[in-house]
Amino acid sequence: MPRPLGELEDAVMSRVWEWNRPVTVREVLEDLRRERSIAYTTVMTVLDNLHQKGWVRREQEGRAYRYEAISTRAAYSAALMNDAWAESDNAAAALVAFFGMMSAEQTEALRDALRVVDVAGVTLGARQEPAERGAPPASEEVPEERPEEAPEEGAEGEAPEGEGEDTRR
Repeated sequence: MPRPLGELEDAVMSRVWEWNRPVTVREVLEDLRRERSIAYTTVMTVLDNLHQKGWVRREQEGRAYRYEAISTRAAYSAALMNDAWAESDNAAAALVAFFGMMSAEQTEALRDALRVVDVAGVTLGARQEPAERGAPPASEEVPEERPEEAPEEGAEGEAPEGEGEDTRR
């Protein structure tokens, strides 16, 4: 089961997912500072922790790292929903209760998703074992990969002299 992201991890990952490109600590910091007071080193530590947990990959560019999401928010949300459902002692009742809580927009999104599954020829309930579909075991949360993007050129995002320099590998 993927462990739910903490509040600050989620705030950082939300930006990484939304921007859908490699980002620097400085870029995330500047955006987060619109909402709260936060130190460069705090954002750097959160991104380093997310890297160690397998949520982001990083590439060094000059003195700074650029971080990119390994998973999508949709894959993260789906894994959390699947795990919560799997923990229920009555899966059918859990689904009925869940459907009863859905808004009209969510109900339409569910119908759209079922149409996509139908068009793709996916049979509901025909879940393959992870090894059969080339995926990691269900206990690991390694959502779909996105193609590598080349980092933007320039020294943008580097920390000022002596501030938050990250020399770890």
